Amino acid sequence: MKTSSLQIARAAYQPKLPKILKNQVKLVEGEKTQSVADQKEIEELFPNTYGMPLLKFEECSENPNFSAINTGVILSGGQAPGGHNVISGLFDGLKHIHKDSKLYGFLMGPGGLVDHKYIELTTEIIDEYRNTGGFDIIGSGRTKLEDPAQFDKGLEILKQLDIKALVIIGGDDSNTNACVLAEYYKAKNAGIQVIGCPKTIDGDLKNDMIETSFGFDTACKVYSELIGNIQRDCNSARKYWHFIKLMGRSASHITLECALQTQPNVCLISEEVETKQQSLDEIVTYIAETVAHRGNHGNNFGTVLIPEGLIEFIPEMRVLMDELNDFLADNDDFSMMDKNKQRDYVISHLSPKNAGVYASLPEGVARQLTLDRDPHGNVQVSLIETEKLLAEMVGVKLQQWAKEGKYKGKFAAMTHFFGYEGRCAAPSNFDADYCYSLGYTASLLIANGKTGYMSSVKNTTEPAEKWVAGGVPTTMMMNMEKRHGAMKPVIQKALVKLDGAPFQTFSIHREQWAKETCYVYPGPIQYFGPTEVCDQPSKTLLLEQGKTI
Repeated sequence: MKTSSLQIARAAYQPKLPKILKNQVKLVEGEKTQSVADQKEIEELFPNTYGMPLLKFEECSENPNFSAINTGVILSGGQAPGGHNVISGLFDGLKHIHKDSKLYGFLMGPGGLVDHKYIELTTEIIDEYRNTGGFDIIGSGRTKLEDPAQFDKGLEILKQLDIKALVIIGGDDSNTNACVLAEYYKAKNAGIQVIGCPKTIDGDLKNDMIETSFGFDTACKVYSELIGNIQRDCNSARKYWHFIKLMGRSASHITLECALQTQPNVCLISEEVETKQQSLDEIVTYIAETVAHRGNHGNNFGTVLIPEGLIEFIPEMRVLMDELNDFLADNDDFSMMDKNKQRDYVISHLSPKNAGVYASLPEGVARQLTLDRDPHGNVQVSLIETEKLLAEMVGVKLQQWAKEGKYKGKFAAMTHFFGYEGRCAAPSNFDADYCYSLGYTASLLIANGKTGYMSSVKNTTEPAEKWVAGGVPTTMMMNMEKRHGAMKPVIQKALVKLDGAPFQTFSIHREQWAKETCYVYPGPIQYFGPTEVCDQPSKTLLLEQGKTI
């Protein structure tokens, strides 16, 4: 594989570890824990792994004598910058524990465990992928580990390779599956430990114990560079409004972080829209008022940031999509109908209120709402071009205002969706260090015989040497939610808190950013140079930890 000059230089970078992990450590147990909600139900489902204590590594003078241990590792779900460093940290940690330890990577996600597809990860392979983006060292997949038959099939290969521990690197769903797997193997006395690592660029896998999910920092810096580039072009040409959709279906953390980094004219936060029960027309009017104010002052340009999942948080749109899901489920022949007749057919079969909402949508977006459903029969939100919907509806409203003499500017819109651009970027120094530390910590949890835990690295707004390493029982993060018509145990997603410091900071400044041109141009991720330039965590994390930005 050919390598770039940057990759060669990055391969030589040694990620920073918490000082405590560079020494001999002992594992200290803290308080017993309970789930974030639905304690009785979660305890009944996880009798062998519920209520375990928080764990923290502390320095000790003794030199523990660990045996060699074979470990398996799985990358699960969508890609996120830093996954290779989690594996590198895990590999180095296992080799530090005992030189004869082995690490096996299961190929293309959890399916590799079930199908017995794997490779042994050697020093030569690991060294090729240190500090690189992507998940291509072993690939990833979205197979869910939910069925005991899968667990037993996986156990066959684990026993065959004499693997004693399995590390699952993934988001909330993947770590929920890891928790179920840990409970199953513990109940069977299978002798297999299961440890999770928190991954998702969406930033919605976090809590008091998990300060941030890896990949969020890098992805937001990549998107913010692109937004900054657009804003500089915007401020140069002074004739376009750019509507930019950003990843994040369930939570708006990415959009909020990018707003804090770039200071756009408009930024929509799904959680605020839902809390305020804002209608589609209210959102369009809000954007149009900002465009009109700037246009009436000679500034016919601007940027609008939109979270990917916004449309699901608009009450009237959610009700419409629910009825559309039911309508399409009962009309199997709809997709075969003449496309020119589909719109009128849908309108004639919806309830009057939903028919009115559907009729008000631009034809392209209306059609997207009736495209192929996901495996659960729901609208595929990521396929809906919300950025085009809003740009077109704002344009229509401005035309009406121009006729009424309320608007005298010019409006031309351009649309973008930033998603895949950030998922496999070379990790920032923060993510490179954080991920390496997560992997190294996972190796120590394994060495100490733990299962049903998620690797935890805290105090991450301080220099890396002051970071605190330990483990969090995965059951501590769980609650019961309705999935596929039944109540299931799942890790609770972290949404944007409207009373939290990141949103409050944004809220204080957004009116000024709307009227004035306050753009910030972050530029590309910096890997070499002063620590205040290269090693800064996200603004979200700084604000959540009570720091200034």
